[in-house]
Amino acid sequence: MRAGPQRLLVESNKSPKKGLFYGWYVVAALFFATFVAVGSRQGFGIFVEAWEKDWGVSTATISIAAATGWLVNGISQPFVGRLTDVYGGRPVVVLSLLVMGIATLGVATISNVYGLIALYGFVISFASGGISPATTGVIVARWFEKKRGIAMALLIAGGSVGGMIVVPFLGFVMIEFGWRFAWLLAGGLALGLGIPLLLLVVRSSPEDMDLEVDGGAKPESDTPEITVRPVGPSFVTQWRQSLGTKPIWQLSAAYFVCGITTASISVHFVRWAISEDISTGTAALAFGVLSGINAAGVVVIGLLSDRFQRKNLLGIVYLIRGVAFVSLIVLPGSSAMWAFAVIGGASWLATVPLTASLTADVYGVRNMGTLFGLANMAHQLGGAAAVLLFGWAFTTWGSYNIPFGVGAATLFVAGIVALTIREKNHSIRYVQVSPGGAMNSELVPAPQVDV
Repeated sequence: MRAGPQRLLVESNKSPKKGLFYGWYVVAALFFATFVAVGSRQGFGIFVEAWEKDWGVSTATISIAAATGWLVNGISQPFVGRLTDVYGGRPVVVLSLLVMGIATLGVATISNVYGLIALYGFVISFASGGISPATTGVIVARWFEKKRGIAMALLIAGGSVGGMIVVPFLGFVMIEFGWRFAWLLAGGLALGLGIPLLLLVVRSSPEDMDLEVDGGAKPESDTPEITVRPVGPSFVTQWRQSLGTKPIWQLSAAYFVCGITTASISVHFVRWAISEDISTGTAALAFGVLSGINAAGVVVIGLLSDRFQRKNLLGIVYLIRGVAFVSLIVLPGSSAMWAFAVIGGASWLATVPLTASLTADVYGVRNMGTLFGLANMAHQLGGAAAVLLFGWAFTTWGSYNIPFGVGAATLFVAGIVALTIREKNHSIRYVQVSPGGAMNSELVPAPQVDV
C-alpha cells in the first residue's frame, strides 16, 4: 500500500551533511572540463600564421573556418541546453567532451583549410557547445542557489585559467614541435584526463545523491513529499513564455556584443600582434596574462554578485572591456598589447557567470539550459560575424583599427543595455512569489513509497 498522504514541504531547514558539500566537487570537475575545452578553442589564433604559410592561404580564408566554428557552436547551444533540461547535464558533457577530444586529435592529420572547416568548424565546434555554460552552468545552478554567483564564477574561471595556461603552452609546443603535435596534446588531455574525471565526479543534480540544493540532506521519512520552492515573478514553466519578457532580450543583446568582442580577439589577437612586429610567443604570453587576470576577476565578480545587483556589475564589465578595445587603437603596439591584457583581463569572461546567474534568477532553473542556450547562441552568432569581418578587414586594409573601433562602440552600448535591466522587479533575489499561493511555483514531487 501507499505510505501516508502527500504533504508540502516549503524550504525546510534541514541540517547539511558534515564535510564539504559535494556540489563543490562537481564544480571542480566541470572547472577542469572548461579549462580544456575553452583553453584549446581560445588557442586557435596562435596557429593562424602557421596555417597561412603551410597552406598558402590568407587570414580571411582561415577566418572562414573560425567563423564557421562560432556559428555552428551558436546553433548547437539551444539544442544541448534542451537536452540538459530533459536528460540532465552529465551525459551531455561527457559525450560532448568525448567527441571534441577525438576530433581535436583529427585536426593534427589535416592538410588544407577544408579539413579545418570540417573538423574545427563543424565537429569540434558543435561538440564544444556541450561543454559551455548552457550545460555546465545548468548543472551548477541546480546544485547551488545561495552561493550561485561564486559557484558559477569558479566554473567560468576554468576558461580563464585555460586561456592563461593552455594558450601559451600550445604556443610553446607549436614553436618547438609544430602545430600538429600541439593539437595531439590538446586532444589527449581531453580524453585522458577530462573524460574520466567527469564520469567519476559529476552528477546532474543534488537529487541524484539524495541531497538538497546548497547541501541539505533529505530527511529520512516514509512519507512522500512535494518540495515547493519560491520563485521569481518571471518564472516560466515553458521556455517560450520568456520570449514575451524584456530581460531575456536585454541579456541576449548584450551577450551578442560579448561574442563579437571575445571571438574577434581569440582568433585575431595574435595575428594583430604579429602585424605590430610582436612575436607569436610574446602575444600568446600576453593572452595568458589576460586570462590570468580574468581568472581572479571572475572570482571577485562572483563574490560581489552574491551581494550586489548582478546587472550593475554586468554593465560595468562591458564598459571596462570597451576601454580595453580603445587602448588597442590609441596606444602603440607593445603598450597596447599589455594595456589590453590588463584592462581586458579585468572583464574578459566575467560576463558569463553574471549572465547565467541572472537567467536562473529571473526564469528559474527548470528551463535554464534552453534559455541560456538561446543567449549563448546570440553570443556565438555575434562571434561568427566578427571573426569573419575582422579577417576581411585586415586582409583588405592591413589594419585592425576600424574593427577594434566598432568593437569598442558596441561594448559601450551593451553596457548601457545591461544597466537598464530591471533586476529588482524580476529576480528571485529581490521578489519571491509565495509558494502557498502561487500557480507558478517550482514543484519538486517526491517519489511514492511502497511498503
